[in-house]
Amino acid sequence: MKNYFFAVTLLFVFSACKENKAEPETIISKAQAEDTLNVQEAKNKNYPENLTKVFDAHGGLDTWKAMKSLIFTMDKPDGKEVIMTNLNSREALLDNPESTIGFNGEQVWLLNKTEEAYKGYDPKYGYNLMFYFYAMPFILSDDGINYADAEPLVVEGVTYPGIQITYNAGVGETPEDRYVLYYNPTTYHMEWLGYTVSFVPGIDKKELHFRRYDNWQKVNGLLLPKTIVGYGYKDDKPTEAKQSTEFIDVKLSKNEIASSKFVKPEKAEFIN
Repeated sequence: MKNYFFAVTLLFVFSACKENKAEPETIISKAQAEDTLNVQEAKNKNYPENLTKVFDAHGGLDTWKAMKSLIFTMDKPDGKEVIMTNLNSREALLDNPESTIGFNGEQVWLLNKTEEAYKGYDPKYGYNLMFYFYAMPFILSDDGINYADAEPLVVEGVTYPGIQITYNAGVGETPEDRYVLYYNPTTYHMEWLGYTVSFVPGIDKKELHFRRYDNWQKVNGLLLPKTIVGYGYKDDKPTEAKQSTEFIDVKLSKNEIASSKFVKPEKAEFIN
């Protein structure tokens, strides 16, 4: 009888050890399953063939979907501006010497660091404005997007085929916006972006503005912009080069930024 109880006890301890050992493996497999799901969802979407080739030319949509956070810095006349974003939740923080704008996943907030009135972009749109431009072309894989062929863009004797992007109602703060991605017909690299602006008063909301993408840097296997050049525009065509924005200290990671980073500070105010 003693031997029986001893055997049962050993069996119980051995089973408990097996259960305890299995738990970390289950946690790891869940994280792996989440990444696999993101990649599989991207594969299941019916992207236009030419857009898929653009994604591939920039490192591949599967690689982008495996990433969880993006941080980059812009060196501006008034100091460095740092933008960090969690790619899945779109929690975001834009920080410069004069102000900080944050999005906690539900609400936008503003912290004005000066005694003067805030003079930047409307925080409701400004917190992710440069992130959106910077994450091209991969940001165009988001849900709620419609694709169509656009008239090619001819610049300096080169014809760039175009892909028009529109949004379903209720997608983002400005679903009426329209974008046109123009790509190099040989390399399939994105070279131009045409876009409408609907959140700035007093300008034509249907006319295309332009930015040029022709200088890239490789980060974690993906081609991301090193510089983006803003252009003048007329009749839905770019005219002369204007301001060039350089992006430095770029970090693209498979790890999320802690959500506490995006919580509103006590002195900040929520934006309605």
